[in-house]
Amino acid sequence: MRVLGIETTCDETAAAIVELRPDGTGAILADEIISQIAAHAAYGGVVPEIAARAHVEFLDSLITRAFVNAGLKPHQIDGVAAAAGPGLIGGVLVGLMAGKGFALATNKPFIAVNHLEAHALVARLGARVAFPYMLLLVSGGHTQILAVRGVGDYQRLGATMDDAIGEAFDKVAKFLGLPYPGGPALEAAARDGDPQRFALPRPMVGKPNADFSLSGLKTATRLAAERAAPLTQRDVADLCASFQAAVVDVIVDRMRVALGRFQGAAGIARAFVIAGGVASNGAIREALARFSAQVGVPLVAPPPRLCTDNGAMIAWAGIERLRLGPVDDLAAPARPRWPLDVTAAPALNGKA
Repeated sequence: MRVLGIETTCDETAAAIVELRPDGTGAILADEIISQIAAHAAYGGVVPEIAARAHVEFLDSLITRAFVNAGLKPHQIDGVAAAAGPGLIGGVLVGLMAGKGFALATNKPFIAVNHLEAHALVARLGARVAFPYMLLLVSGGHTQILAVRGVGDYQRLGATMDDAIGEAFDKVAKFLGLPYPGGPALEAAARDGDPQRFALPRPMVGKPNADFSLSGLKTATRLAAERAAPLTQRDVADLCASFQAAVVDVIVDRMRVALGRFQGAAGIARAFVIAGGVASNGAIREALARFSAQVGVPLVAPPPRLCTDNGAMIAWAGIERLRLGPVDDLAAPARPRWPLDVTAAPALNGKA
């Protein structure tokens, strides 16, 4: 089984072709992506209109390049998957309509993929990760912990009440004068900093639920920066290290609480999986590796290129659904919001 995957929910235009192996994992035959970082850098964040126009400009050529690099013709795939949300609606529409058009022209099944589900399942592309497992999904727009019981079967154990972790990283980086994109720049600066210099709070640590709150930590970091102004390079490095250390402590505590809630939701966790752009952060990965060793649950962390938005994860989610049977018709809508756990109360920030 081979599936074309299309991703346009934010500022990466991506197309990939993934093949299902006999052992149940996937092989990436082509993985094409164009980042729009340079186009948005002057604004310090993603501008939806610029992003949508770039998707229109580049997507057709990326799909063509994917087929050339995979050595395939369009009729040699078995399905077309496109991210139908959640995301910036203009960009979502570009990829969704392109996927529908390609499926119609080639008479192939079409799968409208939840972008979050693609993150949730991508660990299974390269490893035989069995259900159920506990997922930490952390990105610029989403922070939640989920029990993944099967394809299409998710229970939210905890979510952010305000900022997503990636959003907090980006905002702290911006007021510290670091370049865009802020998250990777903050992580790089933190490597040279003292994580104990600034006493920052650990919001929600010790609370009985598994929710997050980052706005207070972000404000505390800003106030610490104002007190230390004018900031030297050393001050910035220490602030970044202190902020990142606080986030790491919060994540580990929230995962510990969520693990206690997981058994009632899904039984015994077979693994911890981390996904989303922030899952490529080295300090977070190292802390979760230590935590997983302590509790005896293996950690599965996809390579960083599969943590950020990409077409391969969309193609893999399409494979996961296509081999179970369900496909979508060409009336599948674009969705700016699309929760994985439809039974959960809406998150306070509207993103989880």
